[in-house]
Amino acid sequence: MLERAPFGKTGHRSSRVIFGAAALGSMRQERADELLVLLDEFGINHLDTAADYGDSELRLAPWLANRRGDFFVATKTANRSGDGARASLERSLERMGIDQVDLIQLHNLVEPEDWEKAHGPGGAVEALARARDEGLCRFIGVTGHGLRIAAMHRRSLERFPFDSILLPYNYLLRADPGYRADLDAVLELCAERGVAVQTIKSVARRRWRDDSSSHYSWYEALPPGPAIQRAVSYVMGRRPLFLNSSSDGRLLRPILEAAVAASVIPPDGALAADAANLGMEPLFDGGALERI
Repeated sequence: MLERAPFGKTGHRSSRVIFGAAALGSMRQERADELLVLLDEFGINHLDTAADYGDSELRLAPWLANRRGDFFVATKTANRSGDGARASLERSLERMGIDQVDLIQLHNLVEPEDWEKAHGPGGAVEALARARDEGLCRFIGVTGHGLRIAAMHRRSLERFPFDSILLPYNYLLRADPGYRADLDAVLELCAERGVAVQTIKSVARRRWRDDSSSHYSWYEALPPGPAIQRAVSYVMGRRPLFLNSSSDGRLLRPILEAAVAASVIPPDGALAADAANLGMEPLFDGGALERI
């Protein structure tokens, strides 16, 4: 079974692998139900979805109908206006058939103009704080991609007491000096304030080089095997980080098995060898490759 740890100051002990329900976005309900069985097998008690993840919220609804109390439920809104964010949250509640989410997150809040709108008068932050006071959500978080997001999360935390952040984290990304400095700074701030830290892209290999076959994630993941074991251990060895599973549902079991077996952070030499042998490339470059 997966290790559990306090999810920041929320009072919830979450499985250290969070189910990335983006994997359900284009699945039939029957296939989704088969995948969700793994949550019980490995002890996952934290779900992460989003309004923009296709049919993901709808696929979770039958699972939550009789088991709402078994899971910490998180969703996201990409709306920056207060009215838009409120409507998005209400729609998510309706789609999942629940009265309250545990965590509502501002999705990919990285662009300065979006940031200003979301944090400004009549913006999403103000509206979600009001929704929290009304009981539609319990906590508020912020997420994002790219090399700029760690610095933007730090700025967000200085403006509003978010309960969680979510950002990319893997060996290649931390090898970038600028991102590593921003990452270390925001992680230190989160530790001081009891903010939960969720990581994504832990098993990323590179951006797709061809479109000759079906893709279940916008990036190519590592193949199941020792490299995934080391990549997952790279996150799991750093408590209290949480690892969000891939949007490629086929990788859920390999990731969970790697997480259960994880113990210590692999040496940099082994991770560098994986990067060289598998032709790994950073997903983001701070410029042309910032947007997914």
